[in-house]
Amino acid sequence: MKNEIIRVFPNSIAEELLIEAGDKLLTINNVEIKDIIDYKFLMADEYIVVEVEKKDGEVWELEIEKEYEEDLGVEFKNSILDNAKSCSNKCIFCFVDQLPKNMRKTVYFKDDDSRLSFLQGNFVTLTNMKDEDIDRIIKYRISPINVSVHTTNPELRIKMLNNKTAGNIYERLLKLKNADIVINCQIVLCPGINNGEELLKTVEDLFKLYPSVQNVAAVPVGVTSFRENLYKLNTYNKESAIKEIELIAPLQQKYIKKIGQPFVRLSDEFYILAEKEFPNDDFYGTFEQLEDGIGMIRFFNDNIGKGLKKLNKTGEGSFTFITGVLAYEEILKTAYMITEINASIKINVKKIINSFFGNTITVSGLITGGDITTQLLDNEKGDYIIIPSNMLKSGEDIFLDDLKVCDLEKQLGRKVLICDYSGENLIQIINENCK
Repeated sequence: MKNEIIRVFPNSIAEELLIEAGDKLLTINNVEIKDIIDYKFLMADEYIVVEVEKKDGEVWELEIEKEYEEDLGVEFKNSILDNAKSCSNKCIFCFVDQLPKNMRKTVYFKDDDSRLSFLQGNFVTLTNMKDEDIDRIIKYRISPINVSVHTTNPELRIKMLNNKTAGNIYERLLKLKNADIVINCQIVLCPGINNGEELLKTVEDLFKLYPSVQNVAAVPVGVTSFRENLYKLNTYNKESAIKEIELIAPLQQKYIKKIGQPFVRLSDEFYILAEKEFPNDDFYGTFEQLEDGIGMIRFFNDNIGKGLKKLNKTGEGSFTFITGVLAYEEILKTAYMITEINASIKINVKKIINSFFGNTITVSGLITGGDITTQLLDNEKGDYIIIPSNMLKSGEDIFLDDLKVCDLEKQLGRKVLICDYSGENLIQIINENCK
């Protein structure tokens, strides 16, 4: 069932060959398709022979001439054509371990699968991979791959990941580097454990692998109120955030002089906690680390700046912007800029306190539908409520607590509009919903 096709795209090779939803892909060039990497690798040819099992059990052998990079044009029931590999670590900072009960089951699954890193951008630790798995990444050119490093200190990494095999991270990164695999690295910073001098050493070690290691994202540990019997962790405050920014700045400047970019960047939360200005556009390059919260506010402000030129200056409307504690002040500034141009547009910015996970969680991407409903119920809502897309499951309209957008609309009596979390279409949404 894992290779079952659930959708055939219009005008595709599959449609032309009468492949249908419900059919199963068996082989390509007589090689059994075990997972999505096999599929991607074997499809990369100008002449292939595929075996497809039809819904009635008949097996078709199809000869295909195509462009080198051309796909069959199908969607599989299982995106990776295999069961995802679960994480074998017990990290002292694991966010999944500090989730409350009664959330949807998929939230509790800890994936650590290089195929999901390649396809969806997920970060992997490389700890549950055998040498042949690393060789397969190299053979199939699975690149880029996103790796959760946290530290290059072998003993410290073993401690942080609670995994006796976790200490060989640098050896594995070096092997990938020697094979020209592109790597993006992430460090979850835990104050007093892998920050400070340990962070500097880790970054310097990773820079030796440049340009295969393209960049490093450093993000603060997230701590919820559900950490009973777990490793005691400290969180960042204004003082410690300032210290981290000032510590890493000389290293960033050194790399800017060497390669034209800072190589390591801290997430926006550090600058907000420290009450410091965000670096300029050039510092963030092409904003390739947005998913890690690196440069998100700068990117958002840039998009709003461009979008304001297109704002409807005569329309009327009222909106409530929903945001988390972290970005609240920035979203307030955005609302002010909009209403300065058109005073007939009324905007209420609602800061949602995270009661679900605890008030130490301040990012908008972890806000639940229940918290929005509870905290907005007796407040001014305007004609429309606007939420960022990162509050929802990717590609769906479901919050972390399983509430759907339609549930919010029913309970709050307002239409909920979804904006790209980078703010690219915020002005467009306002224009379309003004009178």
